[in-house]
Amino acid sequence: MPFGNQIFKKPDFKKVSDVVWEVPTSFKQGMKVPARIYATKKIVDQMDLQVYDQITNVANLPGIQKFAFCMADGHSGYGFPIGGVAAFDPEENGVISPGGIGFDINCGMRLVLTNLTYNDVKPHLKTLVDKLFDKVPAGVGSSGFVKLTKDQFRKVVTEGTEWCVDNGYAWKEDLERTELNGKADWADVSKVSSKAVERGVNQIGTLGSGNHYLEIQVVKEENIFDKELAKKWGLFPNQVVIMFHCGSRGFGHQIGTDYLQLFLSVMEKKYGIKILDPELACAPFNSPEGQDYFKAMACGVNMSFANRQVILHRIREVFSDVFKQDAEKLGLKMVFDVSHNRASVERHKVDGETKELIVHRKGATGSYPAGREEIPKLYRDDGSPVIIGGSMETGSYLLVGGPNAAETFMSTAHGSGRTMSRTRAKGMFRGEQLQRDMLKQGIYVKSVSFSGLAEEAGSAYKNIDDVIEATHLAGISKKVVRFTPIGNVKG
Repeated sequence: MPFGNQIFKKPDFKKVSDVVWEVPTSFKQGMKVPARIYATKKIVDQMDLQVYDQITNVANLPGIQKFAFCMADGHSGYGFPIGGVAAFDPEENGVISPGGIGFDINCGMRLVLTNLTYNDVKPHLKTLVDKLFDKVPAGVGSSGFVKLTKDQFRKVVTEGTEWCVDNGYAWKEDLERTELNGKADWADVSKVSSKAVERGVNQIGTLGSGNHYLEIQVVKEENIFDKELAKKWGLFPNQVVIMFHCGSRGFGHQIGTDYLQLFLSVMEKKYGIKILDPELACAPFNSPEGQDYFKAMACGVNMSFANRQVILHRIREVFSDVFKQDAEKLGLKMVFDVSHNRASVERHKVDGETKELIVHRKGATGSYPAGREEIPKLYRDDGSPVIIGGSMETGSYLLVGGPNAAETFMSTAHGSGRTMSRTRAKGMFRGEQLQRDMLKQGIYVKSVSFSGLAEEAGSAYKNIDDVIEATHLAGISKKVVRFTPIGNVKG
């Protein structure tokens, strides 16, 4: 990470393929493995140079295996770049790092079907968006309608979606359509601070701010790329679906903050680990501190699953109210819920040897080909559904785990990836005008603030089609359906 006015330099890449670019270990002293960027040359040329500094810092961390990866949506972040992936071997002093997971722990995407067509929804679109805006609180510090005591909240973050089933906020079938079946079962709430509980207790069922959103989308026939799989997963031409993006809010952020500070205090003094960037503070995965963080992180995972589940409950209520039919009759079934900010213990082959690794995905999505044990049984014969959101002006994608995903420890991109800072975007765009322009494009958007809307202008992001094409060509995830936005609730 830079100190002062450090100037970043672009590496001399080794071209592995049209969509894989390697930074050799000679680029920076201490790199234990090369770094690899999965992107087209066009995207590589447009990336901010800090990405290369950050991903090569990651390549210095103890126990890292094969490569430090950055996906096509990569941009600079905290510690790891957004779009960063790295796997560490605990048997080789491999580490766990909050900066490689993200402070919005288990931030992710959920995709929901309906049996409604665009023609069914069009007359009610404004009403739907307005009601969703009222029912699903958004923005900084927003509180949800689920009122919990701190002890009840501790139960939620231990049980995840199972708590939602038991308390009437989920259908039982939602579990099998969620990663980990909606529960990180190694969670230990005793490893979470009282301050984290205080920050999270009122935030179940809320979107938050920034790039979090709830979107009504339509499936256009020409955007169905895998007709057989799309049909099997319940998608059809002119169908309306709902996609939303959010995470563990202040709860996850506080967990990350607490353990970052702890790791900074023990990392070098106790474990002799020296790093290039304090934002990559870490501890050996098998150390007491590393295990405590992993168990606390799991509580963040469960809070996030419960948060998205309660939002789905509210979506079902709104659609049922507007269309005067039960949610079941409207076909409001989940396709999948997938994270892009988590560390997972997984088995992978490294140079022919099967190892148990701790895989960090920071703004990167698990992308498992058919047969992998991480995939819920419902989808195991197909490969894991991969949900990648674009900007509110463009579109989003459903993909499936690709045949070459083992190259990246079963990982792919998570979104468009920013091309400009939020400050710069607010200086270039005006939220009021953006809202009017989007309405002309057929997208009705409602936001907590116009400045927040300006930050999320489509032009502040990479072209989602370029990002997806890179992952598709690399074979780490394969296109199934592209969705077009028609209504949006923004934080």
